[in-house]
Amino acid sequence: MARPKSLDVPRLDPAQRRAAVQSLLPYVRPHTRRLVVAVTALAFSSVAGLAFPYAVGTLLDGAVGGRGGAPVVGWQQDINRVALMLMGILVLQGVFAFVQSLGFATVGERTLLALRKDTFAHLIQLPYGFFASRRVGELSSRITADLQQIQDTLTSTTPQFLRQFTIFLGGVVLISLTSLKLTAVMVGSIPLLIGAAVVFGRTVRGVSRHAQDELAASSTVVEETLAGVSVVKAFSNEAFEVNRYQASLERYLGVVLRGAKLRASFVAFIFSALFGSVVLVIWVGASMVQDGLLSVGELTRFVLYTTFVSGAMASFAELYSQVQRALGATQRVFEILHEEKEALGALDVPAESHKRLGGEVALDHVGFSYPSRPDVQVLKDVSVAVKAGQRVALVGPSGAGKSTLAGLLLRFFDPQQGRLMLDGQDARSLPLRQVRGSMSMVLQDVTLFGGTIRENILYGRPGATPQQVEDAASQANAHAFITALPEGYETVVGERGIKLSGGQRQRVAIARALLKDPAILILDEATSSLDSESERAVQDALEVLMRGRTCFIIAHRLSTVRNADVILVLKDGRIVETGTHAELLARDNGVYRGLTLLQLEAA
Repeated sequence: MARPKSLDVPRLDPAQRRAAVQSLLPYVRPHTRRLVVAVTALAFSSVAGLAFPYAVGTLLDGAVGGRGGAPVVGWQQDINRVALMLMGILVLQGVFAFVQSLGFATVGERTLLALRKDTFAHLIQLPYGFFASRRVGELSSRITADLQQIQDTLTSTTPQFLRQFTIFLGGVVLISLTSLKLTAVMVGSIPLLIGAAVVFGRTVRGVSRHAQDELAASSTVVEETLAGVSVVKAFSNEAFEVNRYQASLERYLGVVLRGAKLRASFVAFIFSALFGSVVLVIWVGASMVQDGLLSVGELTRFVLYTTFVSGAMASFAELYSQVQRALGATQRVFEILHEEKEALGALDVPAESHKRLGGEVALDHVGFSYPSRPDVQVLKDVSVAVKAGQRVALVGPSGAGKSTLAGLLLRFFDPQQGRLMLDGQDARSLPLRQVRGSMSMVLQDVTLFGGTIRENILYGRPGATPQQVEDAASQANAHAFITALPEGYETVVGERGIKLSGGQRQRVAIARALLKDPAILILDEATSSLDSESERAVQDALEVLMRGRTCFIIAHRLSTVRNADVILVLKDGRIVETGTHAELLARDNGVYRGLTLLQLEAA
């Protein structure tokens, strides 16, 4: 099967990294005060940590003497006092570490809460064409994984990076004050380690990005399989899906293990280099102690500071790679946030607050090609005028453009040529929520959400009263079967309404449409997959739903469109015939007549 379209981005250059950081700043800025407190606590915690080696060195000098064994003077010779000071440093460090950790976690979680909300709100307002060119599993995986990456960086990686950077700078300054000669020995290894860290960071960034792609692909397989589980089981393709998922995981594992080998190699190199430099420092320092140029406490202090600095340096490579991954994830998230939304207006303004359309529809020389296939014209010079309250049937062979025309009515897309007119106005000039708020659609493949029956009907008009919900269900021939269920309207329908039969799902969808009270109704093969008894109940409900509304009825079964006021016959994207059922049947060699005869022969 085709791999999902990736939302991956190229390797980030400095300008892109700055842009990613700047994109996050508006979400962090409301928490500036809390962030300042957290950073201040982190600074004090780091300083307290840096005081630890000094206190340990002072404690040893108080016990064994200073340089050349000379006794120390003043408070430093009181080892009990120094030990208490050491314990106080540890307590202070713990307090500051708590404040710092809580502060960064709070800022990170609150920032991500706002970012998650905005990302979903933006995503749901993107044009239909955006989703048509991407797979749902890919999008959901990207958003989940990338936002989690950003969250981990804000709550953990960033404070850790700041802490290690503070310790590194403070440690270098303090070891310089202790012994310039030993500092020169230790600092000599830094360029080699920094160069290795930069090379490693660039390499692991590409591998990590590839791993994210493969993980997203495996998530897509899971989502598609579970969404189509009935098809999987009907074709006995459980083994095929298991193998497909396993192949995706194997690709992911291969990339992850390659990254693990890179990290393991780098960690081995870093540890060898760092411990080698520590051994060299101890060797030179021991010679200086022997010559009376350094005390045991100073050497201990220097070795501890060297360990701190080395540990900070060792962590930079991994922290740098984590920051790079987070910046890449940030760019991917904001790539979605920078997609142009539909002009829906404020989401907190109910759709029903817009004036309801009258129901008059006209297509004026409409031509349309899908953005993903601009070279294939699906509709060609389509013109038709429909009065308010008319029932219009759209018939024709598969691929003729019937569902595309319905999508244009709902403004999922806008035509590249010609105009869609609603109540005599160009549809583009009308608020999008007014257009869709005046329309409703009932499909062959009904989409119900996993909540209760009441919640699914309320989706047509979220503010409706319980009585209005039940009235809509009664008109849709659904009230009887709903009240017969043990939990009535509070029955949970399951994923995509799996706990209800096809006819029951259709009637719930019709009740939802009735509750919305649309001016224009689109029926797309609404009864084609039902048995005779269910079809009769649904057809009766549809008759109630269509009453007094402009209706567009898409049907392959021509028996369902006989009573339409006008039938439009589409072929190869054009309207080739127009008329009533009787008028079209009377045409010799007509397309509609041919389709009718084919269905009669098949029957």
